[in-house]
Amino acid sequence: MQNCFHCGLDIVKEDELFFDEKLFCCNGCKTVYEIFSLNDMTCYYDFEKSPGATPQDIKGKYDFLDNENIVSKLLEFREDKTAIVSLNIPHIHCSSCIWILENLQKLQKGISTSKVNFPEKKVRITYNSEDVSLKTIVLLLSSIGYEPYISLENYETGKNNVDRSLTYKLGLAFFCFGNIMLLSFPEYFEVKEFWLDTYKPFFRWLIFALSLPSFLYSASGYYVSAYKSIKTGMLNIEIPIALGIIIFFVRSTFDIIMDYGSGFFDSLTGLIFFMLLGKMFQIKTYSFLSFERDFKSYFPIAITRINSDTSEESVPVYDIQKGDRLLIRNQELIPVDGILISDKAEIDYSFVTGEAIPIAKKSGDKVFAGGKQIGKVIEMEVLHSVSQSYLTQLWSNDVFQKNVEQRHKSITDTISRYFTPILLLIAFAGFGYWSCIDANIAFNVFTAVLIVACPCALALTAPFTMGNVLRILGKKKFYLKNALVIEQLAKVDTIVFDKTGTITTNKKSNISYSSPNPSKGGEPKVEEIELNLILIKNALRGSNHPLSRMLYDFLPEIKILKIDDFEEIAGKGIEAKIEGNIIRIGSAEFCAPPLSVSAPSPLERVGERTSVHIKINEVYFGKYIFNNQYREGLAALFKNLSAHYQIKVLSGDNEGERASLESILPKNTELIFNQKPEQKLEFIKRLQEEGKNVMMVGDGLNDAGALAQSNIGISISENVNVFSPACDAILDANEFENLNYFLKLSKKAIKTIKMSFALSLLYNVIGLSFAISGNLQPLVAAIIMPLSTVTIVSFVTVMSSYYASKK
Repeated sequence: MQNCFHCGLDIVKEDELFFDEKLFCCNGCKTVYEIFSLNDMTCYYDFEKSPGATPQDIKGKYDFLDNENIVSKLLEFREDKTAIVSLNIPHIHCSSCIWILENLQKLQKGISTSKVNFPEKKVRITYNSEDVSLKTIVLLLSSIGYEPYISLENYETGKNNVDRSLTYKLGLAFFCFGNIMLLSFPEYFEVKEFWLDTYKPFFRWLIFALSLPSFLYSASGYYVSAYKSIKTGMLNIEIPIALGIIIFFVRSTFDIIMDYGSGFFDSLTGLIFFMLLGKMFQIKTYSFLSFERDFKSYFPIAITRINSDTSEESVPVYDIQKGDRLLIRNQELIPVDGILISDKAEIDYSFVTGEAIPIAKKSGDKVFAGGKQIGKVIEMEVLHSVSQSYLTQLWSNDVFQKNVEQRHKSITDTISRYFTPILLLIAFAGFGYWSCIDANIAFNVFTAVLIVACPCALALTAPFTMGNVLRILGKKKFYLKNALVIEQLAKVDTIVFDKTGTITTNKKSNISYSSPNPSKGGEPKVEEIELNLILIKNALRGSNHPLSRMLYDFLPEIKILKIDDFEEIAGKGIEAKIEGNIIRIGSAEFCAPPLSVSAPSPLERVGERTSVHIKINEVYFGKYIFNNQYREGLAALFKNLSAHYQIKVLSGDNEGERASLESILPKNTELIFNQKPEQKLEFIKRLQEEGKNVMMVGDGLNDAGALAQSNIGISISENVNVFSPACDAILDANEFENLNYFLKLSKKAIKTIKMSFALSLLYNVIGLSFAISGNLQPLVAAIIMPLSTVTIVSFVTVMSSYYASKK
């Protein structure tokens, strides 16, 4: 019987359809093939033979998607024309599925991107709501055999369907194993008793009957996985396991029929039970690590909350509750959905949509989490508490990922690819050798070899080590984007530091005011000074630059004024319009002070001090002078780092502070001054062209370009809600002195992976040696196999925790 080219099902002769020299089982499959052909997407069939599913008749099923209220509950995001939805696609099962679902834009105008989450069987689709509706997208997916599962109850209540099939299989396997063991006791001890001897055949067939649920249902996952593996031409570990179970069952059934004995049904059911127990352990451990990652990896940033008495306080982003009133400054990330209270705002949703064009909002409009405020300070009211998973998803957006080689993943994949063929070869060789000596031992050897050797321990080595180190680092307030960052940290050989806000602290700075030369009209009046201070502080209120935050905190409390216009220019300063007054705050060049200030630069230096200039209504108002305070432990940190890394410090200032820095930092530290943001980026590029593996440490705002260009970008967080998705890690400013410790721990993590690789290979070699020599019973092999997983998980957890405890 022939199979359908699209879905692989058997074709009934009378339903056979012939098109383009290919056979199809129904019009649905033929239509899907036509759709792919018309859109030049037939390479869908190159990844796997017959990968598709037969489309079902769904006439009228999704008419409820015409209701805008329902659609709004299903959408993750909707702003202007852009909408984002995540759909559950149960049929996702192979690389062909991923390929076609990530190329939906070729099938439907209006879809811009689609991204598959294979483990969760979901696809996240971004589309233009004016060009295509959600209903059209759902119908398209259904027409090509990928009908989504939409449960409005799940979307409204947040409940997820839990797959308990493994629990049921494990429970049934335990029931069968326990009862068969009980019925097998007389056979074990060869008890001679009339009733037992008389009913021995009955008990044997009862044992056979009890083994069937375990063999057919509990072990079914291994058969299905092995079948799919053979079908795709990729040999996985499930093949030898399934083969071992089937051989066990056939051999035992043959023994009962021929009255050779009771067979090995006790070992068979025990084998299935212990393997399922091992699988359950793995899943539970993965789930725990996943929960830890999601729960602990909140962004260590704060947001400004406006209290009922109009005072402002900085609170952790995850403490925000519905109804809170928030202050959002220029370049700050909006962490939650809310309602705009200010009269208008410009929101950049490029983190969410990839589109960098700001969207204008007016008072009363809804603003979505993930947007970035551009321009003057705004106020908003919170609609929902912060969605941790949503923020993490923004950070992990593929747009901001760096192309790096996952070395340990490739090692694992290579080992797994060759493991099964070699294992089958050893099993058949052992069976052939022992069958000439003893048939019973031959079957035991064959089964034990197939079961005891397992690449699972090899496969678990990297993810468990990385997962545990991620958790440890998160607890120590060093937050990584993903596990791959650990591997990249271990490769770093050059570290570039920004100066302001990175090696200097925003919190500790002595600030003094230097007035300009008195004008012809004499000293300014007290009322004029007070008004100017009010204007300066209100202008600073909307900025997130480290110097702006320091000066804002330094100035006295004032009344809040409405800001009519606001612009922050990187490397220069800020310009604001407040009640008709034009305020400029920033560099000497930007504020154009009197001619006494020479050599324009982003920030003027007075000896070893940073100066920020003020100009109000084209009149120079003087400057505030900052006596920089370096972070605690800076000298010790740089001394330790210089022993293993090349250290470089970039600054937007001139060289006024060179002598001070040289007295603190190691002699081989390179200091580069007068660097604009774009020059910092070029500097990183040049280092990389020289073959350096560069880590950039910056404040995340002015250094966004350099952070993105570097191999590893670390953003220092000091109670500010400035988030750049270009960074790979966020370090709490209080943990800055522990940076060398974090780098050492990343190297120890790689060392742990290599050690556990060796341990896994050693286990397999020893296990196979015992099995091939006939000294290992299949049941013992079944117990040892999950124990190897426990051993590896315990080893990597203990070792990574041990290294983490050594500062």
